[in-house]
Amino acid sequence: MRIHRRLMTFLCFTLATAAAAQSPKGLASINGQAITEQEVNKAAEEELQKLELRRLQFEAGQARDKQQALEHALDTLIEDKLLALEAAKRKVTTEELVKAEIDGKVAVPTDAEVSQFYEENKERIRAPREEVLPQIGPFLLNQRKEETRSKFIADLKKQYNVTSYLDPVRSELVTEGSPTKGPVTAPVTIVEFSDFECPFCGNLFPVLKEIENTYADKLRVVYRQYPLDIHPHAQKAAEASLCADEQGSFWVFHDLLFGNQKDLTVDALKKKAADLKLNTEAFNTCLDSGKHADRIRKDIMEGSKAGVTATPAMFINGRLLMGARPYAEIAAMIDDELQRKGAK
Repeated sequence: MRIHRRLMTFLCFTLATAAAAQSPKGLASINGQAITEQEVNKAAEEELQKLELRRLQFEAGQARDKQQALEHALDTLIEDKLLALEAAKRKVTTEELVKAEIDGKVAVPTDAEVSQFYEENKERIRAPREEVLPQIGPFLLNQRKEETRSKFIADLKKQYNVTSYLDPVRSELVTEGSPTKGPVTAPVTIVEFSDFECPFCGNLFPVLKEIENTYADKLRVVYRQYPLDIHPHAQKAAEASLCADEQGSFWVFHDLLFGNQKDLTVDALKKKAADLKLNTEAFNTCLDSGKHADRIRKDIMEGSKAGVTATPAMFINGRLLMGARPYAEIAAMIDDELQRKGAK
């Protein structure tokens, strides 16, 4: 009888445990009604995704920072040796060479140029004119020196046949299904993550146009969406560009949006579609439905996993460049990629 009771107790415990495992786990209750773990996970889904993205960005950033430290050290050594070689060739000191080829070839910004820069960027600067103006001149001068130096070093690298064997950090990015221009067989692919309302993206827009004209059939450009929450019209502008893409007009619509970033309301987007003579009924239905919102979220997710934290961000053959970089810096990376691939 004692064994029978023990057996019954064991069976009851086993059945109760199995039933508990099969039912949703309650994390809280209100008036006897359970709040399940599944409900909590569902409610926390968006926040958990953000935490996962931050973790992935941190890991990608660590690997990239380590590699970039090595790249920076190598680049510095190469530049120092190139300047020393060229200085010895000309029988001058490296300081005299830098003064002649870099510092001496950069014009000090005029008052008119300083004022023009402020007027073109005052919405982004958001500081009193009298406070900012004294800082703009040195900023422009330093920018010009950096561009002149980059070009001079690039010329020396060609002259002295520099080859780097340190392969940089690269990210594998999906390009299929995204708006693309340029030949598929091009040796260099730029994948740009951008925001139509971002002023820095607007600054990069003409630079990339110049890059495209310079490298022509050696370059393929892929556009990925990355609208930021701080820009109220960026999400709908991104959706509108993909609605235009449905009618084979992504790039012309893309150029139109960057041509006037101040007018990106839904009504303005629909007017732009009408001005381009798109099928407005199809375009408006597409935009109002939000059908491309999930596709844009996927772009943001993939960009974040690869290390994108702000816009604009470019991946040149998988190599990340953040921010509105000057022409010389982008061209130098493209030239390096062409050299690595043995393309002229």
